[in-house]
Amino acid sequence: MESTFLAWMFRMPLIKRWALMYCVKPENIAEHSHQVAIVAHLLAVIKNIKFGGNVNADKVATVALYHEASETRYGDVVHPTKYANDKISQEFKHIEALAEQECLESLPSEFHSIFEELIVQDKVEQEHRDIVKAADIIVAYIKALDELNHNNPEFEHVEQNQRVKMDELKKTRPEVQYFMDTFLSCCTVTVDKLTSLQK
Repeated sequence: MESTFLAWMFRMPLIKRWALMYCVKPENIAEHSHQVAIVAHLLAVIKNIKFGGNVNADKVATVALYHEASETRYGDVVHPTKYANDKISQEFKHIEALAEQECLESLPSEFHSIFEELIVQDKVEQEHRDIVKAADIIVAYIKALDELNHNNPEFEHVEQNQRVKMDELKKTRPEVQYFMDTFLSCCTVTVDKLTSLQK
C-alpha cells in the first residue's frame, strides 16, 4: 500500500504562520519547526551538560520537527481564534488530536509504534514535550524581536506575551535562562555584526 505521509509533511512550507498579522518576514510551519527543533535540541544539551539532566536531545529535536504535523491537515489556526474561549479551545484540541492520528495512520502500520510518540502529542514523553514547548516560546519571542527590529509594531504584544511566558519558564528551567544569556542577543544582529563578533 502506498503511503501519503511524506506528501503531507512536504506540504508544511505551504502553511503560513501569523496569518492575521503583517509580517516583514513571512514564515511557514516548515521554517518554524526547523527553528524549534534547533532550539529544543540546544535546550536539552544545555540541561544535560550544565544542569545534570538526562534527556535524549536527538529525540527532543525529532519531536520538535513533527510538533506541527497536524497542521498539514487543517492549517494553522490563529491564537485569538483557537483560544477565544474554553469550549472553542477544547474543540480545536480535539481536531488537532484527530489530525495527529490521521498523520500517524498515513504511515505503514509497522512504523506506528515509532512515530506515535513523535507525532501524537498525548503520547510524547512529558519532558520532551515540555522542552519543545519552551523552544516554541523562545522561537516566537525571537520572531517578535526580529519583526520589531524591522519597525513592525504588529509584534509588540507578541514580544510582551512571550517574555512573560519565558520569565515563568526561567523559574523552573535553568536551561532557558542559560540559553537566553548565551544565544539570544546575537539572534537579531546584522550579518556584519555577526562576522565581527566571531573575530
